[in-house]
Amino acid sequence: MKTYIKILTVIFMLGILNTTFAQQRDSLANYLEIAAKNNPLVLQKFAEYEAAMQKVPQVGGLPDPELSLGIFLKPMELVGGNQVADIRLMQMFPWFGVLKNAKDEMSLMAQAKFESFRDAKLQVFYELQQTWYELYKVNAAIQVSEKNLEILKTLERLSMVKFKAAATGQGSAPFSGGAMQSGATQNAASGSSGMGSMGGNSSANSATSQGGASTSMQNNVMGQPGGSGLADLYRIQMEAGELANSIASQQNQLVTIAARFNSYLNRPAQMPVALPDTLIPAELNIPLAGVTDSIIANNPMLKMLRLEEKSLEARKEMVTRMSYPMVGLGLNYSLISKNPMSTSEMNGGDMIMPMVTVTLPVYRKKYKAMQTEADLMKTATIQGIQATSNALQTEYYAALQNLQDAERRTQLYAGQLNLANQSLAILLKSFSASGAGLTDLLRVRQQILDYELKKIEAVADYNTAISLLQRLMANSEI
Repeated sequence: MKTYIKILTVIFMLGILNTTFAQQRDSLANYLEIAAKNNPLVLQKFAEYEAAMQKVPQVGGLPDPELSLGIFLKPMELVGGNQVADIRLMQMFPWFGVLKNAKDEMSLMAQAKFESFRDAKLQVFYELQQTWYELYKVNAAIQVSEKNLEILKTLERLSMVKFKAAATGQGSAPFSGGAMQSGATQNAASGSSGMGSMGGNSSANSATSQGGASTSMQNNVMGQPGGSGLADLYRIQMEAGELANSIASQQNQLVTIAARFNSYLNRPAQMPVALPDTLIPAELNIPLAGVTDSIIANNPMLKMLRLEEKSLEARKEMVTRMSYPMVGLGLNYSLISKNPMSTSEMNGGDMIMPMVTVTLPVYRKKYKAMQTEADLMKTATIQGIQATSNALQTEYYAALQNLQDAERRTQLYAGQLNLANQSLAILLKSFSASGAGLTDLLRVRQQILDYELKKIEAVADYNTAISLLQRLMANSEI
């Protein structure tokens, strides 16, 4: 028995784990992770960052040494022998700090590329979430429309029953009433007149009787209760047709939005997208008062521009040091063969000569121009930081307005929907009992449809505004 209980417990836990895994697999966080790994734009920016990192060892290394070799086709006669060849090796060294500043510049530029990669990833995340919420809105609108279409079908059946009942109830009553009225008129005429006068009056009364019967038959076919019921039936069918057309249009729209969503994941457009049954309002997890400070401190665009500013400072320092002389150290080796005619002790001895080379940066205009260029680019970057900060502040207030507006709309439409549902229940009872009030019933039904859709849109817009704030704060990374 204990073993049996253990087996059941393991199966139950595995079922819970499978359900949890399925929910995580189809969750928005899982889609964000897929986008981070597969989105082409994100991968492009990351490749650019890796390429920028490879520039650091390029600029941090010394210039390649120079090796020159000269061979005398006819050995040069010297006192101590004949010179056969001349070998020279030279290594140039930039001024102190040039290589360090160059490495600092490229390292800061690579970090700026990384911030550009982060910004691209955050933008893809935001657009992915925005599209996902848009998908949810359209899918929920389809479900609400289908539910209301079922209500219209129910009203159509009720109206058909009411119309048939009205037509059956009015079919015999007008005819019998007309016959009784005609008989009473004829009896009164025969009682007050003779045979001759009875003939004349009977023809007039016969015309009157035929006219009443004709009118009653017209009322039987197009009677006021029956005709009104038929018009109501037509109105319901028109409403149902428009709603069915709206559902078809929304389904086409769903396919288009799903294709756009799958493009962010770099997968086929026909892949299905899992959506929740109910969308829960998201949480910001930070007070609104601290959002602006978080944007200024964490936004990758601002970080990228600040890194570019620092790299320009390193570039100016590098250019300043490049205006100083470069020093070259080298070695000259002369290969000398023995001269049979020479009696010198150095006969046949090779010559080794250390060498020092110094560049003379006498053309100063280019160096001054490079320093001025760095200063101007730094000024432009500072202005770019200010412009980007202003733009982010504008986006923040726009997102905050959308957030507060969506929150108000969510509360409003929740209350309106509750009242409309109560009104619909009352009108349905009245319509089922007496058949009256169809116009009000249709109007309230339409209001319920509008309120449900607006509430769904309000929650989705609220979460979209939260996603935008997280994108501005760089707080939506996986």
